[in-house]
Amino acid sequence: MTGAQTDVEQVERANTAFYEALERGDFDEVSDLWLDSEDPAADGEGEATTGEAISCVHPGWPVLTGRGEVLRSYALIMANTEYIQFFLTDLKVGVAGDTALVTCTENILSGGPPPEGGGELGPLVGQLVVATNVFRRTPDGWKLWSHHASPVLAETDDEEGDETPS
Repeated sequence: MTGAQTDVEQVERANTAFYEALERGDFDEVSDLWLDSEDPAADGEGEATTGEAISCVHPGWPVLTGRGEVLRSYALIMANTEYIQFFLTDLKVGVAGDTALVTCTENILSGGPPPEGGGELGPLVGQLVVATNVFRRTPDGWKLWSHHASPVLAETDDEEGDETPS
């Protein structure tokens, strides 16, 4: 087994841990998986990149930068999501030195709080999102540096029928 394969496997495990922590609503673990401002990672030119440079884009949100903004967003999402499950497809991992890039499709199933006087969980909603997760190697393992997720716009039946023969 080569070092690159080992790195890819470690990044895959870190990526899986991120989504599993989100599913459990484990804020402490989500927080631990992000670069910390006290964990500099070399940028390849001798400079240090700190956790202050982390960024996150949730679907429909503006760019969030800095550890405080990013972690607050996850706290808000977890507080307002009763149930969430991720089925990851199209997963690709690339490693270059101390940086890793993961792309995937997040097939998300989520449910909100129950309606007033309703059952145990609000209606379940499915969503398709493409995501890019950038990891940096640290002495404590691979940590998230950036997460960017964008919704996938599905074609409707009407759009498919709009094609006219030439």
